[in-house]
Amino acid sequence: MTPERMQLTGSERVRYFAPTAICGYLAALCVALIVTSLFLVSMQNAVAVTAAGVFGLLLSGGLGLVFWHAQRRELRYLRVVTSADARSNFEAVRRAALGAGWSIMREEPGRQLDARAAGSSLHQGERIAVRFVEHDVLVASICDPEVGFSLTGRRHCNQHRDLVRRAVLDQWIL
Repeated sequence: MTPERMQLTGSERVRYFAPTAICGYLAALCVALIVTSLFLVSMQNAVAVTAAGVFGLLLSGGLGLVFWHAQRRELRYLRVVTSADARSNFEAVRRAALGAGWSIMREEPGRQLDARAAGSSLHQGERIAVRFVEHDVLVASICDPEVGFSLTGRRHCNQHRDLVRRAVLDQWIL
């Protein structure tokens, strides 16, 4: 069974996967460099250009795979099992989101809530998607691609997921 993932649309998908696409573009340039080296007259130059192309191909291809794997992992939903119904979970998450200063982009009571955490003047902030399926709450959070895939961004995303988890689990403790 494949894990459920947050769905990105249009320009959001392009922006989010741009680092992987750039690495793919660089890998393609390295392949072109290797092919070009076949036409060099001097064997010493051909070997040097081929070696540089192979090194660049391995480096950019490897980095692209690391980016792609990290991005796909961040899009996976974290499942939180609760004893409450979807409507109660939705209300608890909505209260927590508004309390945390998130701007709600889309909401369907009892089904889904999409929000964006407060960013700065330079970036939009992290995106948070929450889905409600019977007693389960699915939450995913991704960093703003303009900020990059930093440890700080990942920490913020983990805090957002944890806020949702605490909101739905703590609502019955009070």
